[in-house]
Amino acid sequence: MHTTITSTTGPGLGSGRRRSLRWRVVDIVVASVVGVAAGLVFWVWNLAYAPVGAPLEALLPGAQALLYGVWLFAGVLGGLIVRKPGAALYTELVAAVVSALIGTQWGVATLLSGLAQGLGAEIVFALFLYANYRVYVAVLAGAGAGVGMAVNDLITWYVGADTVFMVVYAVCSVIGGAIIAGLGSWLIVRGLARTGALNRFAAGREAVRRA
Repeated sequence: MHTTITSTTGPGLGSGRRRSLRWRVVDIVVASVVGVAAGLVFWVWNLAYAPVGAPLEALLPGAQALLYGVWLFAGVLGGLIVRKPGAALYTELVAAVVSALIGTQWGVATLLSGLAQGLGAEIVFALFLYANYRVYVAVLAGAGAGVGMAVNDLITWYVGADTVFMVVYAVCSVIGGAIIAGLGSWLIVRGLARTGALNRFAAGREAVRRA
């Protein structure tokens, strides 16, 4: 279905032009490439997260989730670049599939994690009608992905955990998602846009206007 919206003037909102929300071939290709690249990052992080997060876990059980935002950036990054309905969910799911196919200790449960995390980011972009991509929206999308991760993990892996652990894990998931996946992805998009790599996307044209 071909859908258009009328954007208002302002950063991340366009300049009063009608903008199509229909996916183009280039959107599918780029979202897929981002998802595959993120999946490779996920696979590396699958091997490194335990020793890296061990000090935080020893200090305060559940605090290791502060670093788990690395698993959340794919959806936010895809959403910020493609700026179409479903982009965040699609990109996070592709990353999860790639990670699972390469080999992960969580097997097919990785796909459920990708679904929950991508949906968390997608909901935030949808709440802003896929028309606002300012830094605070990116941070909120990262936090939304963190909420999705926390809900999925606490139900799937931490059933019966004490209340303190669950609260710490959930709060740290949201904070880590907001900073690493949200702010981090926004900075990545800004950097890519300045190189001209995103000239076929609104994110790239927006950076040119601000230059």
